Amino acid sequence: MIGDWFLRGRDGRLTVYLPSDDAVLCRAELAQGGPWGAPRRVGGDRGLHPGAAVGQGADGYAHLAAWRPTGDGGSVLVHSTHFRPRLAPLDWTPVGHPDRRGDRTGTPAVAVDDRGRAHVFVRNGGGGVSLLAQKEKGGWEPWRDLGGADVGDRLAAVTGESGLVELYAATPDRILHWRQERPGTPPARAEDLDVPARPGTLRALATSAGRTTVFFTGEHGEVCAWRPGDDPVPLVAAAGPGPVSAVRCDIEGHDCTVLAQRSASGRTAFAAYPTEQERAGAWWTESGPRLPPDAEVAVALDERGEVVAAALAPSTGTLLLTRRKDEPGLALRAWQEV
Repeated sequence: MIGDWFLRGRDGRLTVYLPSDDAVLCRAELAQGGPWGAPRRVGGDRGLHPGAAVGQGADGYAHLAAWRPTGDGGSVLVHSTHFRPRLAPLDWTPVGHPDRRGDRTGTPAVAVDDRGRAHVFVRNGGGGVSLLAQKEKGGWEPWRDLGGADVGDRLAAVTGESGLVELYAATPDRILHWRQERPGTPPARAEDLDVPARPGTLRALATSAGRTTVFFTGEHGEVCAWRPGDDPVPLVAAAGPGPVSAVRCDIEGHDCTVLAQRSASGRTAFAAYPTEQERAGAWWTESGPRLPPDAEVAVALDERGEVVAAALAPSTGTLLLTRRKDEPGLALRAWQEV
């Protein structure tokens, strides 16, 4: 899954979205902090290609996008909305193709603005980025080519505290950045960073009013943080090969950013530091059991605003969960399978 596949819903319950063969499944808490329901298939019985994306708006609604085969060797992007964890997501609705027709061009990414409009980004056949945005009163705007070239497959879409949508994309030698200037307008090309990122490692997070931070693994193996307008800051050596998951939270009265990543040892590694103060440094602490090679980890906030972490292994369907203890620091409870 691309994006934040571990979310707190509008009613405070936690939900995970997980890939399974030719489908996306969702699991949700039956009560806040309570037992979990069985996995449910999203959007109907028709099969999907791997690589679905999730984004969430300020209203708590989750928007999903994926590619579906058309039967003639082509594919079409489809969209679904999940309003509440206990409700079934809507059926998949075809929304088109950035090149009008053909097979998959790249893995989608989704962000949702402050008016609840989903923005679906995807690499197009020309190697740039295309955008499909919802209208405020239903339907979709026409596809827009946002430009770019040699864009990698895993995009990082994010909505800032201002409600404006931003996008980061990696090329072989730099990170590209697009940003909305005002609500309802397509994101425009903004400042780029002339630093390469390892493929598939971008993850973006809103970190202050008007600013977002993109995390990536640099060419020397360090997790770096970059905010447009500043220089990138190496934060800590990457614990493992994939992207980090990131969330902001309050720790003992301080605004902190918590990172999680599957480590090279197979366990889950955590790091925390004061938000936007990367030069203060951070270090990893490993937790939990060793995970299968395909496992991903994610962090979110529960109904009380406390950190909760999930580890998901698609090959086995195993979901592990841990929560922050009620004590100083970032101490976590024992991991439990749900």
